[in-house]
Amino acid sequence: MSELTIPGLVARAATEFPDAEAVVDGDVRVTYAELRERVREAAGAFIGAGIAPGDRIAIWAPNGLPWIVTVLGALGAGATLVPLNTRFKGDEARWPLDRAGVKVLFVEDGFLGIDYPGMLGLDGSGTLPGLPALETVVTFNGTARPGVVTWNEFLSKAVPGEEADARAAAVRPDDIADILFTSGTTGKPKGVMCTHEQNVRTYEAWTGRTGVRAGDRYLIVNPMFHSFGYKAGMLACVLKGATMVLQRTFDVPETLRLIEQEKITVLPGPPTIYTSLLDAPGREERDLSSLRLAVTGAADVPVALVRRIRAELFPQVVTAYGLTESSGTVSACSVDDDDETIATTCGKAIADVEIAIVGEQGERVPAGTDGEVMVRGYNVMKGYLGDPEETAKTIRDGWLDTGDRGRLDERGNLTITGRTKEMFVVGGFNVYPAEVEDVLARHEAVAESGVVGVPDSRMGEVGRAYVRLRPGRTATADELVAHCRERLANFKVPREVVFVEDLPKTASGKVRRVDLKART
Repeated sequence: MSELTIPGLVARAATEFPDAEAVVDGDVRVTYAELRERVREAAGAFIGAGIAPGDRIAIWAPNGLPWIVTVLGALGAGATLVPLNTRFKGDEARWPLDRAGVKVLFVEDGFLGIDYPGMLGLDGSGTLPGLPALETVVTFNGTARPGVVTWNEFLSKAVPGEEADARAAAVRPDDIADILFTSGTTGKPKGVMCTHEQNVRTYEAWTGRTGVRAGDRYLIVNPMFHSFGYKAGMLACVLKGATMVLQRTFDVPETLRLIEQEKITVLPGPPTIYTSLLDAPGREERDLSSLRLAVTGAADVPVALVRRIRAELFPQVVTAYGLTESSGTVSACSVDDDDETIATTCGKAIADVEIAIVGEQGERVPAGTDGEVMVRGYNVMKGYLGDPEETAKTIRDGWLDTGDRGRLDERGNLTITGRTKEMFVVGGFNVYPAEVEDVLARHEAVAESGVVGVPDSRMGEVGRAYVRLRPGRTATADELVAHCRERLANFKVPREVVFVEDLPKTASGKVRRVDLKART
């Protein structure tokens, strides 16, 4: 079995670290040998359910041992993973499910108080309208009903382990492992296709740069539906034989308790996690001395914050940069870098990956000069699912156009200076203005809007919507926020609404978000 596949990593970890704790999920503790057996059984269940190599399965559930077993089992059966954000509303989830032709969907009933199958429109007959490829919904914790089977029912149809082993051994490094959907500035979310080999090589490089190692106890609070929790979390731990300690949602008192109780050494996350921990009441009463390494990114990190994190929480802090289209990682600092480098740059390109900064004509610009950030290497996605035109726009002559602006210093460290695509980042999650503006436009009182990110001490950035109402119509800020909250994941909902008489426009009539940004 190739070690350039994810099933190969699982087999290697079980051989090299059989008795090491692999997963701590509440009261449940599983070694790497035990994890492999659970994954083997799940892979057999996928085969028993008729899942063929290349078929797509989706998971719409929080961090937990079931998430890990399901995903690694699916990949062992040769299937392709489509993870869904647990905060998605029905229509947000329906698009990737339909686009990818997902055959089996896994959910946890009641997480965040949500009936996930019901939100997709599951009716009493078990029919999911508009999702013709979806054959089965599997619930980890709920009861069977038309169209939904329990986890135990799913496992009951597992084929013998030898058949599962043969399927896992047949997975090839260049098979598509996952399709993560990422929104663009316009249009519908696009499915980013990455292979097993791309993921394995990228996170070999990431762990090599950041220093995650065997014996580490890694608190995965970053959601696993995101590259940060799935690839820089679960895959990194399996690669190195580290222990995954799982937290379903970020809650400061619970995080502090887990750090102390589980002797956490590694805690990656957006800067908001660290500011929350630094300012947490009762922090001094907890023994946090086990902490060794923080890995952050997703927002500008002030030098003063890096110094405070190092002085009060973690001896080692590194920053990194990546995007879904680059298998999640492009560059990273090293634990040996100084505070200034860590705070003001995203480090150097990971091994065998190249970064170029280019001007308007595509020419490379000198060190210290701003330009478009281009990336070339094994980590660049295979393309957007079913969208050759967008793929061709984004990957040109092997170079990935990241849509970000930045500069390289003389040592090759990358600094991101802006977002060409006007995306902003809320607590580590990407928000695209066009998607929010589309939802606002559905309100009967809204004529047009422009959404931008504004600085926020806790979340890094939050959304602010500038809204022009239709003549003769009225609406309050609270009403528009509520309208968005019903239709969007919480992190996308504007925190503030500003009513305006008019919006700045380009010559072609498009809203100039850059001018709105200047008002902040």
